[in-house]
Amino acid sequence: MCIFCDIAKHTLDANIVYEDDLITAFLDSNPINEGHILIVPKEHYLDIDEIPEEITSHITFIAKKIVTALKNIYRPDGYSIMQNGGIFNDIGHFHLHIFPRYSDDGFDWTVNKKEAEYSKKVAEKIAVTLQTL
Repeated sequence: MCIFCDIAKHTLDANIVYEDDLITAFLDSNPINEGHILIVPKEHYLDIDEIPEEITSHITFIAKKIVTALKNIYRPDGYSIMQNGGIFNDIGHFHLHIFPRYSDDGFDWTVNKKEAEYSKKVAEKIAVTLQTL
C-alpha cells in the first residue's frame, strides 16, 4: 500500500479539501505556498497514461474548481499546476499539484543544461506518433 492509497482509504490522516468516488484532494504536507493541494485518484496509478479517461477528465474538472477557490481565497499573482511521471514521481502514485503563485515566492523552473532539438522534424515525429494512439 502507498501513502496516497492510505489517504484515499482514510487509513492515514490528511487535510482533505475535496473527495468523491474517483478522487481525493488534500493539502500537500510540504507546501510550496499556503493552499498547495494534491489531487490523487483513489485507485493506484503511477502515470497519467494508465488512468482511465473518465478519471483524468474528472481530475481536470476538479482542478479547475480548486484553481477558482485558490484565486478567491488567496488572490495570488497566478498559480501552477504540475505533475511528474515515471521515476520523477517521488510517491509512486499519480498526483497533480496545484498551488497559488506570487511574483516573489522564489519558486523557479530549472532549465536543462543540455541542448534539446527544437525543429519541425521533432514536431512531425511527435505528431505522427500521436496519430497512431
